[in-house]
Formats: sequence, C-alpha cells, structure tokens
Amino acid sequence: MITAARSEADKEAGHRRLNRRRVTSLLLVAPLLIFTIVVFLLPIVTILTNAVASPEVSTGLPRTSLALAGWHPADRNLPGGEVFDALAQDLSEKSPERTRAVAAAARRLNYEVGGFRSLLVSTERAVKKSADDAGNWRERLIGMDGRWGDIETWQAIRRAAPAHTPFYILSALDMRQAADGSIGMVPENQRTYVAVLMRTLKVAAVTTLICLALGYPFAALMVKSGRNFAFMLLGAVMLPFWTSLLAKTSSWIVILQEQGPLNKLLIWSGIVSSPLQLIFNATGLYIVMAHMMLPFMVLPLYSTMKGIPSHYMKASSSLGANPARGFFHVYLPMSLPGVGAGALLTFIVSAGYYITPSLVGSPREQMLGYFVAFYAYTSVNWGLASALGLMLLVCVLALYLLAGRTVGVRQIAGLR
Repeated sequence: MITAARSEADKEAGHRRLNRRRVTSLLLVAPLLIFTIVVFLLPIVTILTNAVASPEVSTGLPRTSLALAGWHPADRNLPGGEVFDALAQDLSEKSPERTRAVAAAARRLNYEVGGFRSLLVSTERAVKKSADDAGNWRERLIGMDGRWGDIETWQAIRRAAPAHTPFYILSALDMRQAADGSIGMVPENQRTYVAVLMRTLKVAAVTTLICLALGYPFAALMVKSGRNFAFMLLGAVMLPFWTSLLAKTSSWIVILQEQGPLNKLLIWSGIVSSPLQLIFNATGLYIVMAHMMLPFMVLPLYSTMKGIPSHYMKASSSLGANPARGFFHVYLPMSLPGVGAGALLTFIVSAGYYITPSLVGSPREQMLGYFVAFYAYTSVNWGLASALGLMLLVCVLALYLLAGRTVGVRQIAGLR
C-alpha cells in the first residue's frame, strides 16, 4: 500500500514538473510567437480582407444600398421611386462624417463607371440645396443629371453595394463582372495586371537562373579554397548585405550608363566601337538584380556543400568514374538541397522587388511590386493593392508547394 501511494505521488510530482516545463517553454517562445503573428499573419489577413472588402457604398449610401437589394437589373427597368427617395435622403445629410462617407462611396463607384465621382458629388450638392423643396425625387434627380435615368448607373451602385465583392480580385485578373452577374475578361487594350504578373515571374525566374549559374561555382570555390581565401570570398558575398539598396542601385546606374566605366572599358579594349545601352532596359535590370540576389543563392549552396564529405568524389574516382560523371552522379545530387533552397529564396525575394526595377528598368520592365506600391501609397486604392499582393502571394505559395515536392527543399524546410 505504501509503495503504491509513493508511486502515485511520484507520478503526480512528475506531471507537475512536466507542466511547469511546458509553461516555461511557452513563456520563452511567446515573444517570438507574438512577433510572428503581428508582423506576418496579421498583414496576410489584412491583405485577404482588403482584397474582398468594399464597404464604402454600403456605408456612404446605406438607404440606397438597402433599397436596391430588391431591384432586379435583369428586368431592364429603372428602380422604383423609393430608391430615388433613399438616394436623396442619403445625400441630403449635412454632417461632415456623412460627407466623407459619400466621398468614399463616390471614389469606389468611380472604379465601376468612369465619371461617377463627379456625378455623385455634384448631385449631393444639388440635393442639399433643394432638400426642402417638394416634388418627385425621381424626376428631380434625372433633371439634375440625365445619367440617373440610365439603368447602367443603378447597376453600378447595386454591384458595389455589398460589403464584400470580388471587384478588386477580378480587376487584378483583368476581369470584370457584367450587369447580369456574368464574369468575363476586360477588353484586350485594358488588360494590364496578368501581363505584369507574367513579367514579374519571368524576371524572378531569369534572375534565379543567373544567380544559380554564378553562385554554384562560386560556392564550390569557397568550399575548396583555403581558410583565408574562403573568408575573403565570404566577405565579398556578404558585402551587398552591408550596403544600402539605394546606394547599390545608384552605383550600378553610374557604372552601366553610356559614359560609365564599363562602356569606356569596352571601347578602350576594342570590343565595341560605340557605347552599349546597358541601363534602363532588361539587360541592366538583370545585371543589377543578379548582383542584389546573389548572396541569397550562394549562402544556402555554401552551407550544403560544406557538409558534403570530400572523400566521396575520391571514392567515385577510385571506382572508375571520371570527374564529370562523379559530379553529376555524386556531388550534384547531394548539393540539390542547397540548390532548391537558394533558388526558392532567390525567386521569392526577386518577385517582390520594386525599387530596383523602378530605377534601372524601363516602363516595360516594371514588376508587380511597383503597382502594389503605387495603389497603396499614391492612389490610396488599398483594395486593388491588396488584390495584386494576394495574386503574387498565391503564385509564390504555389511555387513553394511545388518546390516542396522536389529533392532537398522539404529537407531544408524541416518537413521530412
């Protein structure tokens, strides 16, 4: 009995110690967990929310949005008089908050139909001046502006009335929703963002291939070199991390311009007779991007190659394999985790760049990040900026999931 009681007491004490360790571990990782949630998960949730959120019309024109819920545009008839009355009530309120809400609704509706902002603002002013006058608001509104008698005007309000709409996501995919609810592509001369996305992925892919071609032998040289020379090579790789992005980009503009050192060297050596156009085009963009991204490729490769025993190649040689066969059958497969990790990291970082392409590329080389920054900071269209960012995020996640099934990347990610 005494032995059993002691055993139970020991078990309870062990459970208490285990619980204390778990609580201590949780408290230790809590700052990192909170930091991850704040700087990583919350921005993603915000992007997902802003990409489909469209509360401006329902907030700025609440009575109109509610009245239009029972109207069916397929009938091809104008809404009833109660909808016109609801719009007049929404526009007649004179508080500053309501004025700002109507202005936000006007800006949102302008995305649906060009010129809607001026229509709504001018109508708001006219309604406030004549709010006390008696009369049929349907006739008065149409008399103020004939566009209120067009069914397309009311269809636009009804499409934008829900608090959540696919408008921004469809716009990011060069698509739009028709009045009957069907979804189709915008006219060819208005398609922009899908082509920009393809260009972004192409620039990131080419940059990754250039970095792989340059970084693989460089990392192998670092592994094979002596300690002092390897340390010097590592410092050369790390140097771009220690230099301002703007300073690096500006330096490349000076080097690659027509009167820059590189063109002067090429002319002096007789390789070319006239200066080459090396900047503000795709050539300059790939040169500068490769310089920026090379460390992201070299460091994972170096880390992987450092762990490959040197006697494996000697063993393959002793078994009759020539250096080329030994490399492709022994060394390369063992270095694939570094290749996968470096390529994935380089591609993801390259796809999100926008400062460098803006400075060294022409308008034809602008990437998706430029448009995200433009709509976020210049035109303050957070919905479209979030939709474009979400589109890029989905592409990167799809690439990561695809790469996760290749050799090495899952090992680097710790998934197996």
